[in-house]
Amino acid sequence: MKVLVTVKRVIDYNVQIRVKADGSGVETDNVKMSMNPPDENAVEEALRIKESGKADEVLIVSIGEEKAQETIRTGLAMGADRGIHVKVSHDIEPLSVAKILEKIVEKEQPKLILMGKQAIDDDSNQTGQMLSAKLGWSQGTFASKIELENDAAIITREIDEGLETIKTPLPVVVTCDLRLNEPRYASLPNIMKAKKKPIDTFDSEELGVDVTPRMKQLKVTESPNREKGILVKDVAELVQKLKHEAKVI
Repeated sequence: MKVLVTVKRVIDYNVQIRVKADGSGVETDNVKMSMNPPDENAVEEALRIKESGKADEVLIVSIGEEKAQETIRTGLAMGADRGIHVKVSHDIEPLSVAKILEKIVEKEQPKLILMGKQAIDDDSNQTGQMLSAKLGWSQGTFASKIELENDAAIITREIDEGLETIKTPLPVVVTCDLRLNEPRYASLPNIMKAKKKPIDTFDSEELGVDVTPRMKQLKVTESPNREKGILVKDVAELVQKLKHEAKVI
């Protein structure tokens, strides 16, 4: 069985985001970039599935500019077998990503697609849903546990107030939660081996996908600074403020 994992190159989550002076976006020049954290969980889960003998190949796919290959190399250094890079020179929207991935799936024929639950640079959580709709596959969202059993996936997923466990036949698209696992670090020998692993490169035009943006970003603003909290003398005063000022009880 082949497992396909999608990864995205984003600003490292430890970096303080700075909005451009004109509000047209965020600063990316000379900023550390890394793999989207939920995508790391997806790669780790794919590798564990392969190590358990239930998959024979892990394929990493990334879409973006030339530097996206660095993110693919990270996945290869973790233990994936090969990569596919689809070159796009500008920011790409979730629907276009889903269309490109649909073409890759047609070529590679995986039985399982693992994705991060969302990208930390846009939080839209759309691509997995769009891809499953385009393919006509079932989907498991916000997965915190995945088990494969007799051509079916048993997925435990995060829902409000608890967990839900579902069973769905393969093939399936699964979006992975941060609680799914603890991603491994790439060792130096594996980093060196990753440099020799193949990465196939395509243009979006080769795949017959129009990636022209449909939306225009109007403005980006920083989050407002949080105001200093209020100290209360006792529980009675806290209840009083929650009831009459905050009006939450």
